This record gives sequence, structure tokens and C-alpha cells, in this order.
Amino acid sequence: MIALGYRHFMRDGPAVMPSGAHSDAGAPWFARLSARVSAGLRNRRTPDLLDALIAAFCFAAFSGPVLAGLATGAGSTPAIAVFSVFASAPLIVRRKWPLATLAALIAVYACSSLLGVQFTQFVSSAGPNLGIAIFTVADRYDRRTSLVAYAIAALCTWSVLGLGIYLHPGLDQDAVQAAVMIPGWFIGDAVRTRRCYRESLARETARQAADTEARIRAEERLRLSRDVHDVVSHSLSMIAVRSGVARLVLHDKPGEAQAALAAIETASRSALDEVRHLLRQIREPADTVGQPPGTRDIAGLVREFRENGLRLSYSCHGDSVYNGSVEMSAYRIVQEALTNVTRHAPGATASLEIAREPARVTITVTDDGVVSRPNSAPAEPGLGLAGMRERAVLHGGELRAGQLPGGGFEVVAVLPVLRQPETESGGTAA
Repeated sequence: MIALGYRHFMRDGPAVMPSGAHSDAGAPWFARLSARVSAGLRNRRTPDLLDALIAAFCFAAFSGPVLAGLATGAGSTPAIAVFSVFASAPLIVRRKWPLATLAALIAVYACSSLLGVQFTQFVSSAGPNLGIAIFTVADRYDRRTSLVAYAIAALCTWSVLGLGIYLHPGLDQDAVQAAVMIPGWFIGDAVRTRRCYRESLARETARQAADTEARIRAEERLRLSRDVHDVVSHSLSMIAVRSGVARLVLHDKPGEAQAALAAIETASRSALDEVRHLLRQIREPADTVGQPPGTRDIAGLVREFRENGLRLSYSCHGDSVYNGSVEMSAYRIVQEALTNVTRHAPGATASLEIAREPARVTITVTDDGVVSRPNSAPAEPGLGLAGMRERAVLHGGELRAGQLPGGGFEVVAVLPVLRQPETESGGTAA
């Protein structure tokens, strides 16, 4: 019975282990052997052959000695042979029809008790047959069903016991069959419980993997949307400003209009290049062509805004250098904050201050709120502040934005740096 339970235990394969657990390569030799045996038992014909061997073993080991005259049974030889076959043959299909197999064996043992036939050398034809059958039921069905099946089987064996003793008073009989089924049920239920646990663990592992993949995809989409928004918003704002200038001075100052159109062309090409770079990162994650912008590029960004008419003062204190993600987030926050100034307060005077400390970088962008073109249509509120705040929170920082008491608007972003990289000298001020 224990060997049979172990075969079923190995048949379903080793338990699915969550990520981070040791693989079979480092498992003990016994676990590796179990995995190999389990792989062989997954073949469709192998379990059928093993069931036939189990049935043959039960017949040969427990009824064979009686038929060969080596042990004493009860009843005629043909009756012993028929009952021996009927008590073993159903085990061949026990996994296909577990309940039918159990019912057939109960009928065989009940009839043998009533007819006074003992086809093994033990009292009440004791053997593992009923234990194997109830093991299969407990393995294949839920606990409630298997317990009901066991109760009915035990009741049937007990109910015919008294009548069998009355009909054959000289023949020893007892309720050993009901006792044989007890360890069979416990082993089968344990195997089923382990299999259910392993399946639930596999489902949970698959669900966690799917959730992780979905979260990664969502974060990637969010990052891409932030980058595209920053690039497009900045470029279109610059194009809108320069195109407005070109329209106003087209007839009076054609040279200045040509410069504005050239700036529009440059901004358009730059935006296209950045968008292509972002899309290339999605299609080919391993592609490292091009370096993402960082704080080293803020001076050029300031120069671009100044060329497009923004009155901007810029100062940078400190010489710390940060990792790539902090550098890019700082650049994008500055870009979006200055773009918001040009969109919502065209003609305002702005200031940009960056404090590069070893533990954090602080970005402060303010404007005086003066609008030099009062007849221009107000810009619709967008996703700029939300994107800047998401970039700050991504690094465990914060972003504060709001109106100043004396007029104007202020944006303050603080990005903590968990690990201080190597530094290079040279703060800038303009």
C-alpha cells in the first residue's frame, strides 16, 4: 500500500517551485530520481501496464498459493479461481472507473463471504485489493465523495459479516476488509491534497508572472507616454512661438522671419529624432544607440529657450553626477517646466536654479507670470505637472507646484539619490 501511494506520489511530478527556489539540479539524488520516474510515468501506456502488473501481483501473491495447493482456502477450486480473478481484474481499470472498481470489489468480497469462499490464505480473503481501490477513489475524488464511498464500502462489508457467520459457522470471518481500506483512504487523500496544493501553487505562480508582466508593460507604456509627451509638448511649443514670430515679422523683417522658420525646422527635426529614438528603445530594447539627455544638456536647453524668446536666468550649484535615470528625469522636468512657462505665460521672465548635492538634486523653476501677449488664447491644461510629479515620485522624491504670493508660478522638484556616483568638478552659472 505504501509503495502504491509512493508511485502515485511520483507520478504527478515534483511540485512547482516559486521563483527563487532551488532547481532540481541542486536537489538530492532522491528528488532527481523521482523527477525521472515521473517523466517516464507520464507516458499514456505506462500507467495501464503498471495497473495490470498490480492486478497480477495481487492475484499471484494472495490467491496463487491457494490455487497451487501451498496454502489453505475455503470452497471449491473453480470457485476460488473465479473469485480470485474477479477480485484482481477490476484493478486494471481502477483509475478510469474508480467508483465502479470499488463497487465491483465490494460485491466480490460480499458474495465470497455469503457463499463461504475464501480465495486467499487469510481470514475473510484479506488482501490489499480493497485498499488499492479506496486509495484510487480518495486520490481521484474530493474528500467528501471519497469519505462517503468509504463509509458505504465499510457498511457493506460489515452488513454481510453477521449473515456470513450465520450461514457458515465453521468458517472464520471478520471485518478486516474495512480496516484494510483505512490506510488506503489516508494515503490516497494525502496524495490528492498534495497534488491540489501543487496545482494551486502553479496557478498562483502563473498569475504572479502574468501580473508582473502586465505591471512591467504598464510601466513601460507610462514611461514612453511621459517621454513622448515631453518631447512633443516642448517641440510644438517652440514651433508655435517661432511660427508666431515669423507671422508677425514676415513682411517687415524677412531676415528675422527666415531665422524663425529655420528654428522651426531645427525643432521639428530634433523632435523627430527623439521620437525615433524612443520608438527604437521599444522595438529593440538592447539597442543603445544614442545617449539619453541629462543634466549636462540643460545648458543647451536653456540656450534653446532663450533663442526662442524666453527671458531666462540659469544657475547651477554643485558638481555631483548622478545615475542615468536621475539625470534624464531631471532634464525632462526642467524641459517640461520651461515649456509650461512658454505655453501659459508667454513673454514672462523665468529663472532656473539647480542644486546638485551628493544626496539629492533640487530643481526650482519660477516665472513672474507676466503675459506679453494678452490677446493670445490661453493654453489648455495638459499632463505636464502630472508627468513631472510621476518622474519625481519614481525616484522617491517630491514635486511642489503652485502660484506665488506676489504673482507668477513656481515648480520645485527634489530627486533623492540613493547611491552617490563618482563626481566631476565644474559647476556652471549663466
